[in-house]
Amino acid sequence: MLPDRPEMNAIVIMAREPVPQQVKTRLCPSLTPEAAARLYECFLLDTIELVRNIESVRRIVAYTPKDAGAYFRSIVPEGFALIYQKGADLGERLAHASRSLFDRGCAKVILIGSDSPNLPPGYIREGFCRLDEADVVLGPCEDGGYYLIGMRSAMPDLFAGVPWSSSAVTQATVEKAMAARATVSLLEEWYDVDRYKDLFRLKRDLDSTRMGQDGRLFCIHTHRALSRMEGMQGPQGIL
Repeated sequence: MLPDRPEMNAIVIMAREPVPQQVKTRLCPSLTPEAAARLYECFLLDTIELVRNIESVRRIVAYTPKDAGAYFRSIVPEGFALIYQKGADLGERLAHASRSLFDRGCAKVILIGSDSPNLPPGYIREGFCRLDEADVVLGPCEDGGYYLIGMRSAMPDLFAGVPWSSSAVTQATVEKAMAARATVSLLEEWYDVDRYKDLFRLKRDLDSTRMGQDGRLFCIHTHRALSRMEGMQGPQGIL
């Protein structure tokens, strides 16, 4: 249940229950389905902690599948609300989640995934700032997708007919915004962790930078999991 808190900004984490063979399947067979699911759970926990430290926002985890409510209630800390992701595909689920927040009076809504556990929190804060002027803000990924989308009103057409899981996601979304005469602002690029080779970059980044500008350690769960995997042989070499 989402209590009404008019004019509050909101962050929504789009999340899946970490069930083997249902999450992070592109990390397999380099990782077993069970190891990939455990790693995704670490991504999810670190993303929740990231959002927990964003000030003056409503924090929501939008989860799937429908029967995963008990799991998410067990991991989500105080100060977060839970909603179920309604819709037949990712686009419908994003549209529903954002509309549900605007229907409750939110002024700005940002949605993120849980594939970028080391996303700098400043990118999210900057996203809210950009929405002072732009109708839509996008955080593009290097693979053509996006790690963040934000709006200051419900815009379901942004999510309709997008070629999800392709390199054309960000471009298609920009084109849809322009067709709706909406202004768009692009944040700095970041990266998703989808494939085994991405773990090398993530581990290198976490080994070199473990503390944010606010002095807090971040990505504790993910760094610990990757450290346990150190020395693992994969197709791109030894982690």
